[in-house]
Amino acid sequence: MAKNKKKGKKKPKKQEMKKERESKELSFLEKIKDFYFNEYRKLFIIPVILFLFSIFALINSYNTTGDFINRDVSLKGGISLTINTDFNDISDLEEYLLVELPDASINIRTIEAGGMVSGIIVEASDVEEELLEEKVNEKIPLTKENYSLETMGSTLGESFFKQMFIALLLAFASMGFVFQFYFKSWYATFAALFSAFMDIFITLGIMEFIGMKLTAGGIAAYLMLIGYSIDTSILISTKLIKEQTELRKALFGAMKTGLTMSAAGIVAMGISFLLTNNTTLKQIMLILIVGLVIDIFTTWIANVAFLRINLEKKK
Repeated sequence: MAKNKKKGKKKPKKQEMKKERESKELSFLEKIKDFYFNEYRKLFIIPVILFLFSIFALINSYNTTGDFINRDVSLKGGISLTINTDFNDISDLEEYLLVELPDASINIRTIEAGGMVSGIIVEASDVEEELLEEKVNEKIPLTKENYSLETMGSTLGESFFKQMFIALLLAFASMGFVFQFYFKSWYATFAALFSAFMDIFITLGIMEFIGMKLTAGGIAAYLMLIGYSIDTSILISTKLIKEQTELRKALFGAMKTGLTMSAAGIVAMGISFLLTNNTTLKQIMLILIVGLVIDIFTTWIANVAFLRINLEKKK
């Protein structure tokens, strides 16, 4: 009987300890929420630091390469080496050339006929023709009959590059018009567009810092990134401006939805990045992953700070 009584006394203690742990966890989470909600002006320093870091990365790229954005052969022009061969280990050839020619930009494509590899096209910039032939010859024997070499001009790439900036300007102008039409707030429109601009600019700076050269596929990724950024901006603007609810409740409600969307996107892009062997797809996925992470700071810190300052002035 005494033993049973002792056992009965221990159960409430375990339950109390469990409740204490849960209350501590909740209080810690509440402290984080309180800090985020009350110190939003101080947190604004995070996207500012990232923005300054990107400026430094782009200036360093200009001092090193002569261009703010380091472009690959598809946008800059260079040499095109076409080989008639059934060699199909493209990844091995690409890795070898990148090691042997570290300063060159390499892009390799296959020519297929009937589902079989019948040739390879090696595009390269910032490398001499003789040196490229010598290095490729070490992997694939070259003869006068099985390959041809031609020089690609940079006119098409530069034209495409300029059109990218025109497309970006049109995209921002269109988004600004729609935002203003729906929310009827110049402040909210500016906050959303500035948040999207910071997202793209910071992501571009990080890509330059890690040495990734911009490709045509990368341009598509940046255009997709605008859509992701504006999507979260619309979410937070709708909750804080359109819906007349308590500020804290509206903010954390929108954040729960927005962060869930961002996490799902990051996981999906991460899986695609790990599973694909295509260089262009890898770059697209990496840009989107970095952009979605940066979007968390530009939207939920920078954009929220702009909106809250405006709401406080109105009140």
